[in-house]
Amino acid sequence: MSLIPRSIFADLEREFFGGKALIVMGPRQSGKTTLINMLRQRFSDRKCLYLNADDPFVRNQWQDPSLAEIKRIIADNELVIIDEAQRIKNIGINIKMIVDEIPQVQVLATGSSSFELSNAINEPLTGRKYEYSLYPLSYVEMCEHHGFWEERKALEGRVIYGYYPEVVTSNGKEKRILKELADNYLYRDIYSLEQINKPRLLENLVQALALQVSREVSVNELSQLLGADRATIDKYLSLLEKAYVIYKLPALSRNHRNEIKKSRKYYFWDNGILNAILGNFNELAQRADAGALWENFIISERIKACKNAFRGSRFYFWRSVQMQEIDFVEEESAAFWAAEIKLNPKRRVRIPKSFADNYAPQGFETVNLDSFYEFVMRGL
Repeated sequence: MSLIPRSIFADLEREFFGGKALIVMGPRQSGKTTLINMLRQRFSDRKCLYLNADDPFVRNQWQDPSLAEIKRIIADNELVIIDEAQRIKNIGINIKMIVDEIPQVQVLATGSSSFELSNAINEPLTGRKYEYSLYPLSYVEMCEHHGFWEERKALEGRVIYGYYPEVVTSNGKEKRILKELADNYLYRDIYSLEQINKPRLLENLVQALALQVSREVSVNELSQLLGADRATIDKYLSLLEKAYVIYKLPALSRNHRNEIKKSRKYYFWDNGILNAILGNFNELAQRADAGALWENFIISERIKACKNAFRGSRFYFWRSVQMQEIDFVEEESAAFWAAEIKLNPKRRVRIPKSFADNYAPQGFETVNLDSFYEFVMRGL
């Protein structure tokens, strides 16, 4: 398969040499190296210094250098790329010195752990950076790459194996690659933090979340199930979000009567990782959890599409105390769109009257295999 263009490439390209440091964060194996190589090729007329912070020599060289030392290292290079930048102590201060004192140099920094890189750059680089997230490949990117019909034929396989680039481009090796990702890459950056001293608890938590996809999650219940205090469970959930393993969908509430207010659901950014954790790659027709897999896939693809397009949307689910529920609610500019997600094309659902009265949504739809494309692409 030929190189698959990424949605954020054009925006990154436009911002090159515009006076800002460019920061790209995303999970390991999501395609950051390929993106870097594409940008290097695009700006091949500019002399480039590439630094991989996984290399101890690079880390030592860039640990608390003076401005004079930074200028000596950069020399006459116009483009500085720092890969896995979160591994360099005080990297934000170093990048700030480049932006402020060597403005003709473009800095591109990438990282696979947002909790480390964000903490290192946010204060020093206030007003001096643009941040981007690089997720696994998306349905929109794949449609743009080889067309709607080709991707539609592959859709059910995507629900099982997901969209990690190596999975998509290695037909027949999907299970092996996903097992490697889940076993060796999923938690690597989290384990590097001193505050993670119970790796088995973290893995058990991920297993529990995988089994509860599409259902409301109680932190108190997780705490009791896993034998850990609530504060630890909350901390680990936050780290899993920042490591691009899961994301949270909160309950929508504007203090109307009979709405639940503090509940939450967790979904996985990639269905292949979800199925690797579950240890189940059976086809949808053989799965008791087919509906939950479809819901995870649908919601993830819509959120990725919006984030890649830099939409300012917010995302929720909704439920009343009378157990009326809507799987997915999107809010943008104070307008709401709602969707029920059903794998069976024959299933149709009516919008709950209390939700319609309180939120006056712009649209309500049932999302299935037949209507998936229109749902993901709406407004893009």
